[in-house]
Amino acid sequence: MRLQKYLAECGVASRRNAEELMKKGMVTVNGVTADKPGVKVSDGDKVMVCGKQVRQQTKKIYILLNKPIGYVTTSADNFGRKTVIDLIKNEINTRVFPVGRLDINSEGLLLLTNDGNIAYALTHPKYNIPKTYIVELDGAPSKWAIDKLKKGVLIDGAKTKPAKVKQLTNSAFEITITEGKNRQIRKMAQTIGFEVVSLKRVSIGLISLGNIPLGRWRHLTKTELNFLTGLTNPL
Repeated sequence: MRLQKYLAECGVASRRNAEELMKKGMVTVNGVTADKPGVKVSDGDKVMVCGKQVRQQTKKIYILLNKPIGYVTTSADNFGRKTVIDLIKNEINTRVFPVGRLDINSEGLLLLTNDGNIAYALTHPKYNIPKTYIVELDGAPSKWAIDKLKKGVLIDGAKTKPAKVKQLTNSAFEITITEGKNRQIRKMAQTIGFEVVSLKRVSIGLISLGNIPLGRWRHLTKTELNFLTGLTNPL
């Protein structure tokens, strides 16, 4: 098994973030630093992250958190900032990691799990999982600008996929995208000349935020788990 997949199944981080840990030299296999891609592990190998041994977890856990502003979406932060794990650590003993991105100035639905396969399916572009946000801009864009967002705009040298944009007020919108580029919604807004005042994610696929208070969480329902299972085990 590839090391980054093993780390995901241990609940350390998603595969993508596990690769970053490897690049930083924070992972060893049998005492040897594993900082190159392609490293594989098998039964009996001793894998350590930041000096602590990790093992695969058999019990899978899936959490929906209503992330507040001011928390970083990571399991640990080198700068001492509050992380989303701080919001659950007193109630959840199982090691989990956040799935996907939600920047420090954004709030709303965030999934946490120790299931690497599910995390991969939710974040890989090929699955086209829709993610919906309520976005407040610092002004009222024209119909031309809104249509531009719907068709796709150029950010970081690549054009975004078409988005669904529903106008709620002059400056507030419900925007649905199927990608997860870094700060994508904010960068999309900048291409039409606006800044995001507030951003809240309200759904991922069939999973909705509902009325969970800020900073609180719940386990996923059976219906939501069936949706996730369907991503990795299509008919």
